[in-house]
Amino acid sequence: MKKVFVLLCAALLSVSAFAQGDGAKPDYGYKLTGFASTPKFGAFIIGTYKYSSQDGANGGPGFGLRLIRTYVDGTILNDFNYRIQFEINGTPHVKDFYLEWAKYKEFSVKVGEFKRAFTFENPYNPWDVGVGDYSQAVKKLSGMGDRCGEASMGGRDLGIQFQGDLLPVGSDQHRLIHYQLGIYNGNGINKADNNSQKDLIGTIQIQPIKDLYLGVFGWNGNWSDGKVTVDRKRYAVGAKYEHNNWSARSEYVHSNGYKASSIDPVTGQLIAGTSDTGVADAFYATVGIPVADWFKVYLKYDMYRDNATADSQSTIYSFAPQVRLHKNLMFQLEYRYNDNRLTGQKFNELWFQYYVRF
Repeated sequence: MKKVFVLLCAALLSVSAFAQGDGAKPDYGYKLTGFASTPKFGAFIIGTYKYSSQDGANGGPGFGLRLIRTYVDGTILNDFNYRIQFEINGTPHVKDFYLEWAKYKEFSVKVGEFKRAFTFENPYNPWDVGVGDYSQAVKKLSGMGDRCGEASMGGRDLGIQFQGDLLPVGSDQHRLIHYQLGIYNGNGINKADNNSQKDLIGTIQIQPIKDLYLGVFGWNGNWSDGKVTVDRKRYAVGAKYEHNNWSARSEYVHSNGYKASSIDPVTGQLIAGTSDTGVADAFYATVGIPVADWFKVYLKYDMYRDNATADSQSTIYSFAPQVRLHKNLMFQLEYRYNDNRLTGQKFNELWFQYYVRF
C-alpha cells in the first residue's frame, strides 16, 4: 500500500508541475517503470479453407475463421506476471486471465483462469501445435469438447497452480525436473463451480538432456452438468523434443469415467443399452522436419478409442507442409485421412490455414 500511495502522490505532483509550465517530471526516487512494465498488446488470426469427402461435412467445402484472439500481458513489481486473453470471433469471451508470482524458478504460484496442467500438447498455442489442430487425446480428454459432456473450454479451468524447475545440471545448467500441481473448479472457464469438489491435476517432467522432456500427468476430478456428476480420473505419459526447429512429441492418455449422457439423472444408474464402457484412451505421435528455415513438414498419427476398444477407434493420419515467411506470417496445407470404426466412415480432408500475428 505504501508503494501505491507514493505512486499516486508522484503522479499528482507531476501533473501539477506540468500544468505550471515545467515540462520536466520531478524525481521522487521511485519511477513508474519500477512498478510495472509497459503492457504488451497483441493479437493473432487463424483463417481456414476446408474440404472433406465426408457427406455433409462442414456444410460443404468453404472458407472459415478458426479464431481471432487479442491479449495483453506484462509484469508488476518485477515478480508478478499477468495475462488477459480474449477470443472475439463467435461468442466473444475471456480465454485467459491470471496473475503469477514468479520470483523464483524453483517455485511460482499462478491464480486465475488458464490451461490445465494435463498433457504436453494442451498448453501449446495453436500456432505451435504443428499439425492443423490439437490431437484427439487433447480434444477429448483435456477439456476441448470433453467426452464427459463438457463443452469446449480450450483445455482451461479456474484455479490455482504451483510450479517450478529444479536441479540445474550439465554444462548448460538446464533444469532436470519440472513440476506443476493445480487445484481447479472442474467446471471450465467463465463459470462458477457447481459442486463442492475440486479437480487435482499435476505433472512431473524430467529433462535428461536440454529440450528433451519425459513426463507423467495425473487428473483426479469430476464434472457435473447440474443433474449428473461423472468421474474424470485420468493419467498420461509422454515425451517431447523441440530443438533447432526439429519437433517430436508423443503421448498416451487413459481415462476412467462415464459420459454424463450415459447416466440416468433420475436413478443415477447407467442407461440400459448404452455402449459407454466408462473407459477411453488415446495416443498420438507427431514429428516436425525442417527442410529450410522457412519450410517445415509435419507428420502425425492420431488415435482415439471412445470405449478403449478396437471397434470404437477413430484414427487420423496427417501430412502437413508449413511455410513461415515471417515469424508472424505462416501458411499450412494439411492432408488428413480419417478412419472412424465407431461410425464406419472413412474419408479424406484437405485443410488450408493461414496464421497472422501482430
